[in-house]
Amino acid sequence: MLKKITTVPLPTIRRLPTYLRVLEEMRKWGKEYVSATDIADYLGLTPIQVRKDLAVTPIQGKPKIGFEINELHRAIRSFLGWDKTTEAFLVGAGSLGSALLGYNGFDEYGLNIAAAFDANPRLEGMEIHGKTVFSLDKLPDLVNRMGIRIAVLTVPRDAAQECADQLVAAGIKGIWNFASPHITVPAGVVVQNENIAQGLAVLSVKLAEKLEVP
Repeated sequence: MLKKITTVPLPTIRRLPTYLRVLEEMRKWGKEYVSATDIADYLGLTPIQVRKDLAVTPIQGKPKIGFEINELHRAIRSFLGWDKTTEAFLVGAGSLGSALLGYNGFDEYGLNIAAAFDANPRLEGMEIHGKTVFSLDKLPDLVNRMGIRIAVLTVPRDAAQECADQLVAAGIKGIWNFASPHITVPAGVVVQNENIAQGLAVLSVKLAEKLEVP
């Protein structure tokens, strides 16, 4: 049986999608088996770290051969829940929200944004990249009827907490938050914050370090 995801360190969970990309790349090369050392060398990690990370799956490598790539790939996707489709709603159909609605890569990760919601009455009824935009007041009914448990939050920062409160009241249990560095939710609701400023800060510092190297 797979370990519960709550018992797995977050750094391990963050590395698993990278392992999937490595496996896909090696599969393109015609490889059928891969070792933890192969993956570690490719990513600049240690074989011990890779083995610990892959221990979240039930797959056992064969001595001197390694892991069967297709089997390991399926096991990682299953652990992440990417082998089945999860429906989600997007709240905030502005520039960022519209861009996310147009991103086709979510299918690969088992996520389907079924519809969008916005407080702007001019957007109600519109279709953006094939997704209908509804008024926010229709959110609770549609969450209940469709059994939606995940929301992508892309509203302006000053509206983030109010919208988060509405999502929780409607029954949403997981919020992918692009709207604000911090929103408050009750226990039992999961928030994953995506902070563009933090990512840019890391990029800027790393770039400055590289440019200073003679």
